Amino acid sequence: MPMKGRDASTYREVDRWSEGVGWIAYPDEMMQRTSHAVIGDDGNLWVIDPVDAPGVDELLATFGSANTEIAGVVVGLDRHTRDAAALASRHDVPIYVPTWMSGVADEVDNSVERFRDELGDSGYEAFEILNRGLPPWQEVGLFHRENGTLIIPEAVGTVSYFCAPGERLGIHPMLRPFPPRQALSRFEPKRILVGHGTGIMSNAARSLAAAVDNSRSNLPSAYSRAFKQLIS
Repeated sequence: MPMKGRDASTYREVDRWSEGVGWIAYPDEMMQRTSHAVIGDDGNLWVIDPVDAPGVDELLATFGSANTEIAGVVVGLDRHTRDAAALASRHDVPIYVPTWMSGVADEVDNSVERFRDELGDSGYEAFEILNRGLPPWQEVGLFHRENGTLIIPEAVGTVSYFCAPGERLGIHPMLRPFPPRQALSRFEPKRILVGHGTGIMSNAARSLAAAVDNSRSNLPSAYSRAFKQLIS
C-alpha cells in the first residue's frame, strides 16, 4: 500500500538493461521500494513485486518489442503483495506465487498461478531463499543462468539502512546475525535486482559474496547507521 503522505505522481526509472527495467515509486520515501519487469525466454514481460504509480503502464508498454505482452505479476515475499493485484487486474493476467508460499493467495481476488522450480516459460529458475514460520518469512529468488540475472526481493538490498558503511550490497537488518548463506551463495550473477534500492549491475558476484561474508562482522556499524537514520 502507498505510504501515507507520500506523492506517487512520479516514479524514478532504475536498472534498465536490454532485458529488463525497474522503477521506484514514491522516490522520496526512505524504504525505496523497487519494482521490476523482465523479458523472459518466452518473449513476454514478467512484472515482479510492483508498486503502482502513474506512468508505469506506459513504461511497460514501451519496453520490449511490439509483440511483447505481460505474462504475469510475481509476488516474491509473503509479507506483502504490494500492488500486484492492481497491476494484474489492469492487464488481465494472473498473479504468480510459489507453491510453498502460504497466505498470499488468500489476500488477492485475482487468478493465481502457482510455480515451483521455474517461473512459467520465462527461463528464470525459482529457489527458496527463506521458508520459515517463526519469525514468519517466505521469500523466493529468481535466477536466469544465460543472462546472469539474480532477483532477490528482500534478503539483500542497496539502500543505506541495509548497508554498513562501505558496502554496495547489504543483508536485511533482521537477517544479519544469521544470513541465508546457502541460498545466496548458489550463484555467480552478472547483475542483482533487489526489492529495496537500485540494482547491482557490475561486479555483482563479488558484491554478493562480500555481503554474505561480512554480514556479521559489519553488523555493529550497519545497525548504528540504520538507527541513526531511523531517529533522524
